Amino acid sequence: MSAPDKPGAGGAQSYADYLQFDRILAAQRPISNAHDEMLFIIQHQTSELWMRLVLHEIAAARELLQHDDFRPAFKMLTRVARIFDQLNSAWDVLRTLTPSEYERFRGVLGGSSGLQSHQYRLIEFALGNRNPGMLERLDYRAEYRRMLEQELARPSLYHVALQALSSKLGVAFAGESLRRDAPHRHDDAIARAWTAVYRDPKRHWDLYELAEKLVDLEDYFRRWRFNHVTTVERIIGLKRGTGGTAGVPYLKRMLEVELFPELWRLRGDL
Repeated sequence: MSAPDKPGAGGAQSYADYLQFDRILAAQRPISNAHDEMLFIIQHQTSELWMRLVLHEIAAARELLQHDDFRPAFKMLTRVARIFDQLNSAWDVLRTLTPSEYERFRGVLGGSSGLQSHQYRLIEFALGNRNPGMLERLDYRAEYRRMLEQELARPSLYHVALQALSSKLGVAFAGESLRRDAPHRHDDAIARAWTAVYRDPKRHWDLYELAEKLVDLEDYFRRWRFNHVTTVERIIGLKRGTGGTAGVPYLKRMLEVELFPELWRLRGDL
């Protein structure tokens, strides 16, 4: 008696079925007649898919680090960095959109804006850049706001890294530096602890590698932000964004945000 077909094991499930092509390829629905609106839609949809994977990897890495299981967490953090490298390359495609081409369909976007991306905000919250004021931009979908509120109740990835640093070095950090409902700010005690790790990497190899994985991740994330600003400025100049922000000036301010400030600033002290 032959075994019944299993999905993916004998042709019972096709490639198109497994990847749900009917749903994915029917999700591009331009509103205007502009040829280039399709590019704009696909650029943002694929970015959201990659962000979905970023959140998947961060959640798993955070869980592993909380259980002192560093090695597989490192692989996941490396993957997140490479995803942002992939997202960086995508800006090169969007930059083929000229100001004239964008203006042909910009009006149909209404008030929609990348600032309303709950997944992007979840990534920032998960990494440690937590600004509760951004919740207001997600009021248009109650479930999105609820997801962000739940994320604020958890320790961020950087919180978990700092807990590991504190535990392994036997040092304590002030509660203010571990607040879950505010962006992380530079803390001298944390900087001194990370500096001790960098001055004796052989003794603290797991923490040393964790620190470098975080720096690598933020490195690629910063490049993604910079390319975002450059792309927006190339296409709309200094016009206001569709979501009501100042556009390029707002995005340039975001370039100053540091996710893991102590890991960057200690380099000048070594």
